[in-house]
Amino acid sequence: MTTLDRRLHAHRADLADARLEGRVKAERFTAGTPARIGAPVVDVHSAPRLDAGIDTQFLHGDAVRVFERREGWAWVQAEHDGYVGYVNAAGLTEQDVAPTHRVRAQRSFIYPEPELKAPAIGAHSIGAAVCITEMVENRGTQYALLASGGAMIAGHLQPLDMHHEDYVTVAETFLHTPYLWGGASGFGIDCSGLVQLSMRMAGRTVLRDTDMQAASIGTVIEPDQTGLSRGDLVFWKGHVAIMLDHEMMLHANGNTMTVAREPLKDAIERIERLYGRPTHYRRP
Repeated sequence: MTTLDRRLHAHRADLADARLEGRVKAERFTAGTPARIGAPVVDVHSAPRLDAGIDTQFLHGDAVRVFERREGWAWVQAEHDGYVGYVNAAGLTEQDVAPTHRVRAQRSFIYPEPELKAPAIGAHSIGAAVCITEMVENRGTQYALLASGGAMIAGHLQPLDMHHEDYVTVAETFLHTPYLWGGASGFGIDCSGLVQLSMRMAGRTVLRDTDMQAASIGTVIEPDQTGLSRGDLVFWKGHVAIMLDHEMMLHANGNTMTVAREPLKDAIERIERLYGRPTHYRRP
């Protein structure tokens, strides 16, 4: 049988995705059931335990396939990037209400009514998908009414089919966002999460983890021959940064514990002492 990456293929000794039958061994296969993320953000773990750590996060409205529910956990696979993991089952919703809009602001509040002075009842991250039923105006401010109840600032949303032209411009809006290992939202993000979510807002789907991105995004380039341009990616072992121009980069990093700008030359010197030099460069 083929050895498949368990981050991208749902298979265990006792249970596996029916689409993998004949490719992996398992006691039982299941087609799973569709669901969506109902919470603003859910942590995705490699095992159904809180101490397993966070591998990534899924955002409100993300479509997933549920293969198993047990003891408050759900074993799922995201439709948009194929990532597999365990989430708190309470963060799922079975309601098949198709999203109409995506949050474009880094973070946006949910109000109980179209009134910005009302106490907020929640918040969504950039990239979250919501279903809007109506647009209303109150004292000159446009609000979007949610099918799930409540209202959001209409200017913080964009139709699902609308995308940013430059993913780097999106990435720059994350400046000073706190670093979070496994984070993939406007509340906290890691290096590969920054690349993935920024590109997602620009209409491009890429894989989640640094090693996946290093093997799949764009083409490998040689800076000595081509130079570096805005949008190029610099990879170290376990880390990735986005070039803002030929010498300045942006990355979510554990040094500042934020998304920060840094000269590439300085980053190479600083990182080399602990993790070595860049492994390669890619142009999306």
